Amino acid sequence: MRAFPPRLPEQPIFYPVLTEDYAAKIAGDWNAPQGGGFVTKFQVGVDFLASYSVHEVGGSAHQEYWIPAADLPNFNAAIIGEIEVTAEFI
Repeated sequence: MRAFPPRLPEQPIFYPVLTEDYAAKIAGDWNAPQGGGFVTKFQVGVDFLASYSVHEVGGSAHQEYWIPAADLPNFNAAIIGEIEVTAEFI
């Protein structure tokens, strides 16, 4: 993959997280019971991310960016290389 799909109307924010452990917790604990979850790994250009703050949610191990859905095409354009799936929770 080279891009993330558009957000659904009820998903106004895209939340890329900063660690694989946090991503696995979300995918396994929250997404898997809803039908499945995946952990992905990718790089994003620092010039794009400079416009956004890191948000800590529920503890120092839970850090994420909050990217408005309208900015997702620009986020996708800033991805360097491919998006790799590193874990799957079904």
